[in-house]
Amino acid sequence: MTAKLQDEASQGETVNVVMNTASQIWLAGLGAFTVAQQEGGRLFDILVSEGEEFETQTMKKAGQKVERVKDKVEEVREKATDQMDKLEQAFQKRVARALNRLGVPTNEDIHELSKRVEALNKTIQQLVRTVPASVKQHPELTA
Repeated sequence: MTAKLQDEASQGETVNVVMNTASQIWLAGLGAFTVAQQEGGRLFDILVSEGEEFETQTMKKAGQKVERVKDKVEEVREKATDQMDKLEQAFQKRVARALNRLGVPTNEDIHELSKRVEALNKTIQQLVRTVPASVKQHPELTA
């Protein structure tokens, strides 16, 4: 009988230990829940703040890279424009030489010729004013 009592006592102690441990686990869970509730808002605010800071840094870095790309594009565009200007000038010179070889007058040639024609017209007008009226009546004399 003592063995049976000892066995029951041992089982009772085991049940008490299990119940006590279960109670402690339950209380620890409640404590964790309470701490999580209390700290959750603060943790959320910290995470939002960290996210905002990260976003700002990322945008800043992205903006710097965009500016570098824009600068490179502008540099390449300027070089391309310079090369196109040089190519256009070389093409114009070659076309002008070819036209000159064919005897086609340049704009300068035509402008110079126009000036000479204007000067000749002025001279003729001055001469016409000085011609006597009797000669003007007989056009066959002026031919």
